[in-house]
Amino acid sequence: MNNNIRVGNLFGIPFYVNPSWFLVLGLVTFSYGEQLSLFPQLNGLLPWLLGFIAALLLFASVLAHELGHSFVAISQGIDVKSITLFLFGGLASLDKESDTPLEAFLVAIAGPGVSLLLSAIFFFTAFNFNFSAPIAAIIELLAFINLVLGLFNLIPGLPLDGGNILKSLVWKITGNPNKGIIFASRVGQVFGWLAIAIGGLSILGILRFGNFWTLLIGFFLLQNAGNSAQSARVQETLNGYTAKDAVIPNSPIVSGELNVREFVNDYVIGKNQWRKFLVVNEEGKLSGVLEVEGLKRISTSEWTEIKLYEVMQPVQDLITIQSDETLLEVVKQIEEDPLQQLTVIGENDQVLGLLEKSSIIELLQKDKQAKTA
Repeated sequence: MNNNIRVGNLFGIPFYVNPSWFLVLGLVTFSYGEQLSLFPQLNGLLPWLLGFIAALLLFASVLAHELGHSFVAISQGIDVKSITLFLFGGLASLDKESDTPLEAFLVAIAGPGVSLLLSAIFFFTAFNFNFSAPIAAIIELLAFINLVLGLFNLIPGLPLDGGNILKSLVWKITGNPNKGIIFASRVGQVFGWLAIAIGGLSILGILRFGNFWTLLIGFFLLQNAGNSAQSARVQETLNGYTAKDAVIPNSPIVSGELNVREFVNDYVIGKNQWRKFLVVNEEGKLSGVLEVEGLKRISTSEWTEIKLYEVMQPVQDLITIQSDETLLEVVKQIEEDPLQQLTVIGENDQVLGLLEKSSIIELLQKDKQAKTA
């Protein structure tokens, strides 16, 4: 899983940390420890120990943010595949998108909502209870960090939560989730370029605000927003086609009324593409399957007397799909097993042919060539 390290489970959700997380943990611990060492009552390793605890609490806040997304998604019947902490924060990986714009909005807003709530709790605690100066400083720091985390994620551009909120609003207006993704991705790219410009100018000393992290965040936003837009465009294209459009030409379909000699002459000799065929009846409906290797058990003297329906095997493991299914739905099914072939069934249960990943890719390539021609 991209070199991520599995730590355990949280509420049944697999929890991972990316190796980059350890770098940030060390930097944050050093930074906080250095600040805490300024308090005269903290000596020896104590500032660094408290800095380490503060760093862990910071990441616990990020984790709470992602759990906010996750719990709302679970309430909608969406499985959460994992939560991962990495260089720039955290990511809750969901099994699928929400079914409606409102549900998508609720999933998106839940994370910043949790962060802002934690910020309010920490600020209230810091200002209404008496703590030693170092502990008060840590609590105030956590309050500020959660405030920044919540507000930063409300920036209206993908891949941030604000981008997902914007996506849900555009989805509601247009009725098309992919248009929402594309629009929010473009906004995310604008913010990405803006952050890169600010970070670059600050490094050159032209601007007094911004730093190297601003530059990195800009590249992160730019790359992920671009990926989101590209994915949405592919999904939009897939939604415009059906399974029928991606059927493999000259799929291995034969009539059960053929005798073995006719079949071998017409479909086997000099042809090595298919070793397994779909056998159909006079109405074109699926009757069984025939493996070429199995014909070796039949004497050649009997080939003209035996018909294919007499030697075919019953249909068992074939996965069928209706011809009017969108290719987007087909791709979701193929993703579970990229090597599988689907048998496409048309009107009146007639077999149209086979569909596989390569035939979908070929169709998309033709679509791209047609658009650029």
